[in-house]
Amino acid sequence: MNTTSIFRVAAFSDQGQGGNPAGVWLGDTLPTSAQMQAMAKEVGYSETVFACRQGDQWLVRYFSPESEVPFCGHATIALGAILAREFGNNQYQLQLSQGRISVSGEANGETILASLQSPATKSSALDATLLNSALTMFGLDREELDLRIPPALIHGGADHLLLCLKSRQALRDMGYDLAQGRRFMHDHGLVTIMLVVAENDQLFHSRNAFASGGVYEDPATGAASAAFAGYLRDIKWPHQGQISLIQGEDMGMRSIIHAQISPEPGASIRIDGAARLLA
Repeated sequence: MNTTSIFRVAAFSDQGQGGNPAGVWLGDTLPTSAQMQAMAKEVGYSETVFACRQGDQWLVRYFSPESEVPFCGHATIALGAILAREFGNNQYQLQLSQGRISVSGEANGETILASLQSPATKSSALDATLLNSALTMFGLDREELDLRIPPALIHGGADHLLLCLKSRQALRDMGYDLAQGRRFMHDHGLVTIMLVVAENDQLFHSRNAFASGGVYEDPATGAASAAFAGYLRDIKWPHQGQISLIQGEDMGMRSIIHAQISPEPGASIRIDGAARLLA
């Protein structure tokens, strides 16, 4: 198999625009790890998902241009869109390296909607040393943090560091050194660093640094959004069972992510979004 076998899909698109491009590879058996890594690098998107049917489920792995990723939300939404397009509107069971999740797809002409159920979520407080290192890397001061949502390590299938900022301008000004960010994320086992601003209790603006995958920034990050929604549940934020995140706006790739939050601590988060096929 080669990259001609790969569909290209923008997940979490906003009214037919924007979204985060992902590669979607379907086949009878998965290529080797080296082959998948090489294809992901050639495609060049932040992630490419590889899937093959195995009984009543699909065996799934995710690769960034530089490394394998345990779970990727936007690539899963892209996969759901392609499965719906190729095999019909349905819910599909996915076997990941760390457990089983599901994705649903509904294709109606050029409009494709998809929903995933994330892995279980968890969170923990961020120690002072790690927090200071992260702030220094982004050139931020503690006074710029919105401590209503304290800094944390969050997980929803992959590990992320979360910083909540007070101002939209501080988020707009996000900047860091890619090489430094790569070392920092690899040293601490982080997939992304998520910066957010709360516009209100249910609407957030976010940016996700993804140096661990060789990408400066992700325009839509479903896995981090699931982890963030789970964290809001942990801290008893008044989310009223659902939130929306606007991401990619400062990249010119505006994306919309919706999260449904059940009350059960640690339970799966439902992530919804639209998808559009790319040439």
